[in-house]
Amino acid sequence: MPAFILDDPTPPDPRRRWAELDAAARGRCYDNNAGVPDSAAQVAARNAASAAYRAARAAHLDIPYGATERTAFDLYPAADLTAPCLVFVHGGYWQRNARADFACFAEGLNAAGWSVAMPGYSLAPEARLAGIVAEIGTALDWLGRHGSEHGIGGPVVLSGWSAGAQLAALHLGHPAVAAGLAISGVYDLAPIRDTYLNEKLSLTDDEIATLSPLRLPVVEKPLTIAYGSRELPALVHDARNLHGLRAAAHAPGALLPVPGADHFSILNAFLRPDGLLVRAAQDLLGGSR
Repeated sequence: MPAFILDDPTPPDPRRRWAELDAAARGRCYDNNAGVPDSAAQVAARNAASAAYRAARAAHLDIPYGATERTAFDLYPAADLTAPCLVFVHGGYWQRNARADFACFAEGLNAAGWSVAMPGYSLAPEARLAGIVAEIGTALDWLGRHGSEHGIGGPVVLSGWSAGAQLAALHLGHPAVAAGLAISGVYDLAPIRDTYLNEKLSLTDDEIATLSPLRLPVVEKPLTIAYGSRELPALVHDARNLHGLRAAAHAPGALLPVPGADHFSILNAFLRPDGLLVRAAQDLLGGSR
C-alpha cells in the first residue's frame, strides 16, 4: 500500500508531479475508499448506527427547505432552544451519500447539549456543483428563518466532511453562521477535473475559480480545519494550504490534525460528548456552551 496509510506528518503532495501521473494514478490521489483498507466495513457500521439513531429521533426528520426529497433537513434539537447548533453537511464527492447516512454523528453533540441540523442536497450529475452550493445557502436561509419553530435558535457552527467541507467553507460568510468546522475537505477543485470524479461533475473553469475555497477571498470568521493523520496526502495538503492562506490573512481558526484518524474514522470524534471534534466545535464558540 502507498505510504499515505502511515502517520506521516509531512506526506509529499503528489500534485507537485501531476503531469507525470496517468489517469489512474491521479484518481488514486482522491480515492478515499481505496485508500482506507476497511472503508467498506466502516461505512456499513456508520450507516447501521445512523439508521438506529435516526429511527429513535423521528420527530424532526425530512423537513423540506427546497422542492425535492434531497433538499430537506434532519434536525436533532437540544432541549434548550438557545443551545448552539452544528449544521453538518455530508460528503460523497458531491455525487453520493445522503444526510440519513450520518445521523449517528449527532450523538456526541446532542449529549453535550447541542442541537444538530443535517441538510441534504442534490447530487451530480443531475445537479451541477454550482447548484449544489446554492442549495446549501438556501438551507442556511431556511434554518435562520424557521429553525426556532423546530427547537433550534442558538448560534450556528457550520461543519462539513469531505465534499461537505468544501460546501461548508464556501458558506462561512453566511449571516446565519457564527463559525466553521471543515473536516477532511477538498479545497482546490482544479485537480479533481483530471480524475474519474469529473465524469459526473464536468467542472468548468468558472466553477473551479469560484467554488474552490483556496481560490477565494478569506472570510474573517473563525474556521477550524481538521484532517486525519492518515488522510490521503492531497487532502492533508489542501487542509494545510487553506489554513495557511487564512493564517496569512490573520483570520481566526485552528489547524487540527486528528491523530490516527483516516478519512472515515475521523468522524468518530463526534460520537462522544468529549470527542475531539465536539470539543473543537465548542471551542469555536468560546468553550463548552
